[in-house]
Amino acid sequence: MSKSALYTGTGDAGMTSLVGGERVRKNSVRLEAYGTIDEFSSALGVIASDKDCVEEVRGQILNVQNELFNIGCYLATEPKGEQAACMSLTPERIGEVEGWIDALDEQTPKINAFVLPGGCGLASKAHMARVICRRAERRIFDLAEEAYVDPAVVRYVNRLSDYLFILARYFNFIKGVDEIVWKK
Repeated sequence: MSKSALYTGTGDAGMTSLVGGERVRKNSVRLEAYGTIDEFSSALGVIASDKDCVEEVRGQILNVQNELFNIGCYLATEPKGEQAACMSLTPERIGEVEGWIDALDEQTPKINAFVLPGGCGLASKAHMARVICRRAERRIFDLAEEAYVDPAVVRYVNRLSDYLFILARYFNFIKGVDEIVWKK
């Protein structure tokens, strides 16, 4: 079996193919949406690969990365029937993330002020992933102005930014690092 080429040369003129073969500009809102999802997944990989990442969190992140791949496939497909084949997102998946948020929140001190991004290395990485997640959410809303986007996608991505906020707080807490709070 021969290896496949990593390059095709077909995108050199600023066009690329969606799932299904339709050609679109590389700066289209659809590409921005699923490209930012890919960027977000990569940021999560940085957290999971950190030697200090808690194993349970590493498993949660792998779970999310798999779901983000499905979402990327969904967003990269023109809505003509094939799109549904990419989606496995269910209300239970959103509930799972909410469960992670609640569990982490129970383990961290009450928040009394606005928290600035930073603290320990893992917390900083979680905050960086959180803002990339927020950007992905904005790009999905841009796409939703042009085409139908399943509301479950928006809910899931929104919950992930909440998860990353509490995850950053959790990392600071278990590392004994004080959170940086906003001062007027």
